Amino acid sequence: MNIVITGGAGFLGARLARQLLEQGTLSLAGGAPQTIQTVTLVDRAAPPATLTADSRVRAVVGDLNQLLDASTQVVRADDALVFHLAAAVSGECEADFDLGMRSNVDATRALLQACRKLGTSPTVVFASSLAVFGNSAAQPLPAVIDDRTLPTPQNSYGIQKFIGEQLVADYARKGFIRGRNVRLMTVSVRPGKPNGAASSFLSGMIREPLAGVRAACPVPPETAVALASPARTIEGLLRAAEAGDAEWGARTAINLPALKTTVGEMAAALARVGGKETASLIDWTPDPAIANIVTSWPAAIDAARARALGLLPDGDFDSIIAAYLSENPRTAPGAATQ
Repeated sequence: MNIVITGGAGFLGARLARQLLEQGTLSLAGGAPQTIQTVTLVDRAAPPATLTADSRVRAVVGDLNQLLDASTQVVRADDALVFHLAAAVSGECEADFDLGMRSNVDATRALLQACRKLGTSPTVVFASSLAVFGNSAAQPLPAVIDDRTLPTPQNSYGIQKFIGEQLVADYARKGFIRGRNVRLMTVSVRPGKPNGAASSFLSGMIREPLAGVRAACPVPPETAVALASPARTIEGLLRAAEAGDAEWGARTAINLPALKTTVGEMAAALARVGGKETASLIDWTPDPAIANIVTSWPAAIDAARARALGLLPDGDFDSIIAAYLSENPRTAPGAATQ
C-alpha cells in the first residue's frame, strides 16, 4: 500500500508517518492488512532526517497549491490512502484571509481534483477541526456538542474547515474518493515551538514551563476547553482510514473524543506533575483577540460515532503531561542539559 500525508513534515504528520512505518501494515477501509510500501510526505519543509532515512519514505517539498498546479506527482495512481493534514492555522487565517482561503480551501479542492483524476477512488482522511463549532449570541451552542450538531463557525479557519468537509463529502458522494471527515480536538501537549494557532498556548503553557521558560496564558483559568493528546489524535486518524464504509456511516464528519477540562485545571495538573515552581512560570496575561476565538469553541463533546469505532478520550490531563515527559525526557524539570 502507498500512502500520502500532506503536512507530513509537521508534528502530527511526522508522528503519523512514524506510526505507519513502525506498524508496517494497515487494514484499509475494512479490508485485510496490507504491507505499507511507501509513505509520501508532502510539505513546504523537508521531513525530519529520521524519517527520510527510511527507504519507504518519499518526500515532496513545496507549496501544495504550486505543486498541484505544476502537475507534480503529489498523488500517484498507486496511492490508496491520503491523509490531508496540511493547513494554515486559526490565528494566521484570521489575520490573513487570503492565506487561509488559499491554504485551506483552494489546496483542498486541488488535492481532491488530483485524487479524482487518478480514477481509483483513493481513501481521503481529511483533518477538520473543532473550530467548525462556534458560539454566538445569535445562535448559542448547545451545552454538549454531538455528531448531529449544526456547525456554526465564528472565524475564517472554522469556516474554511467546514468548506473542506463539504468538498470531501461531495467528492465521496460522486464516487471520486472514499471520504473520511474527522474533526480534531485541540492537541496538547505538542512539542516544539509555538505556531500561529489561537490554541497554541494550550501546549505552550505546559511545554515552556517544563523547560524552565515562562509562558503566557491569554485566557482566564475558568476557560473550559476540549483537548486530546497526540497519541489519541493519531489513533483517531488511523481508525478513520481503517473503518469500513458500513461502520463509518454517514459522509458527514465525526467528532473525535475530547477530554473536557479548564485552563486552571491544566495549570493544577502541571503543578502536580512538574512541581509548584514549574507552574508558577505561567503568566496569566489576557489577550482579548485570542480569548474571543478560543472561548467560542465548545468544550463538552459527545463523540458517539467515534466511541462506536472504539475511540475514547484521554483519562485526565495529568496522564497527558506524563506521556509528554516520557516522550520528551529532556524537558522534564531538573533534566540534564549539554
